[in-house]
Amino acid sequence: MAGVPAYAVAGGTAVSGGTYTFAVKLDIGDGKRSCSGALVDKQWVLTAAGCFADDPKSPKVTEGAPKWKTTATVGRTDLSGSAGTVSDVTQVVPYPGRDVVMARLAKPVSGVTPVAVASAPPAQGEELKVIGFGRTKTEWVPDKLHAAAFTVDAVQDGKLEITGKSAAVCPGDTGGPALRESGGRVEVAAVNSTSWQGGCLGTDPSETRTGAVDARVDDLGAWVQQVRYRPTFAAAPWEKATHIASGYFTGGSAGGTRHMDMIVRWNDAEVTLYQGSDDKDPRHPFSAEYQLAEPPKPGEKSIWQYATQITSASFGGGTDGLVVRWSDGELTQYTHVDAKGFHGEKQLAKAKNTLWPHATQITAGRYSADQQRDDLLVTWDDGRVTLHPDLDTNGVADKAQKVLVNKNTTWPHATQISAGEFTGKKTMDLLVRWSDGEATLYPGVDTAGLHGEINVRPQKSYWTNATVMSAGAFVANDRADDVIVRWANGTVSLYPGVDAAGTHQEIKIVE
Repeated sequence: MAGVPAYAVAGGTAVSGGTYTFAVKLDIGDGKRSCSGALVDKQWVLTAAGCFADDPKSPKVTEGAPKWKTTATVGRTDLSGSAGTVSDVTQVVPYPGRDVVMARLAKPVSGVTPVAVASAPPAQGEELKVIGFGRTKTEWVPDKLHAAAFTVDAVQDGKLEITGKSAAVCPGDTGGPALRESGGRVEVAAVNSTSWQGGCLGTDPSETRTGAVDARVDDLGAWVQQVRYRPTFAAAPWEKATHIASGYFTGGSAGGTRHMDMIVRWNDAEVTLYQGSDDKDPRHPFSAEYQLAEPPKPGEKSIWQYATQITSASFGGGTDGLVVRWSDGELTQYTHVDAKGFHGEKQLAKAKNTLWPHATQITAGRYSADQQRDDLLVTWDDGRVTLHPDLDTNGVADKAQKVLVNKNTTWPHATQISAGEFTGKKTMDLLVRWSDGEATLYPGVDTAGLHGEINVRPQKSYWTNATVMSAGAFVANDRADDVIVRWANGTVSLYPGVDAAGTHQEIKIVE
């Protein structure tokens, strides 16, 4: 349908003050444009990209601050009143290829419950409620939010065709939500994009069509969650992150849509689980967080104060698990970890033993014929490197241990290690960051030992400042070939697709 941008709902009914308080009125460019939207988070508005585009008919928008000063009025369905909040829009994040944008407010909105985003597509013939602050049949700039019923005529990839039963989408309604209302639940299924504007004040009286095209959002839930989570992730005190472990703790697997998660132990003994995103944007690999362990209260202690090393491992039968070496030498396996905590605790080495206090680094990977990532590779303070295959079955018994490197003076300089899949070998590779800043890949490590080495960062490189490091599948999710680094200054970088040719592009995910 070739329409024009849908800049209130002609023929619609004025909404009472307590209904649809999540509705948003956008003033763009001090009256240059007027749009509508929906609050989907305390600090984010879902609306149309065309509101911020140079040409609304071709809604191409660059992520960042809006081109024109934009203010959002939220929680005020009667604009002549003083309820709600007025806030500037500081950032817009468009969804590629669709007339949809997330607009960030300068401050969170209080007293208004954000509306949910639908997760199921509308069906042909379904009735949706369209709301907006735009023009009506008789008012050029109405004070009140209006609503009207529309029928879904067609469901297409990324968009809907809808027709008003006795109303039309008018100028000022661009970005306003099309709502599904069922069983007392209200959710956004689409946002207004273009319409014929039949019956809207100022439209040619001969135009009677009340059809419109809306941009679907029912399939954008993961993207909406990822975008609204961005400021939270960036605001964490990353200079205090002491340990990182990457794995599938909240669902997903290699080849799926959800990427690897990340567990972080902080210097105050808090433990946080960061959920991997479903979006392939390498700048924003995580979409939610869960607290697995609280920091201890004053005068109290937490077991996580004593975690010396952590690494993720897969033991089968559910989510990935965690292996922890404690300061007293105890070694613990948590067979499964998820958003609710640590499960299946299993002691691998007793506390106060004489051996494991000499371990300097641990990482679990797929280093044997078993396809699970449950082979534990360990570096020791005397330079030895050992492999403990099939940890879940064998534990760390001496009879199963394989010595990969004998006592030496080189490996005590291995400052960080991480298992990854960088070279396409049958077994996983080992990434080592040395004390002088050099980084080395050991391809296809197995029970027979190390098989050559590949230098991916030179000596005296900036990687001398790498304080915490972990490899995982954070972008394409095909294999664990991305590397996250927390630097000494508290910034965090992601290196997607590390391979034998090097670390390639650095993406700062926390500035």
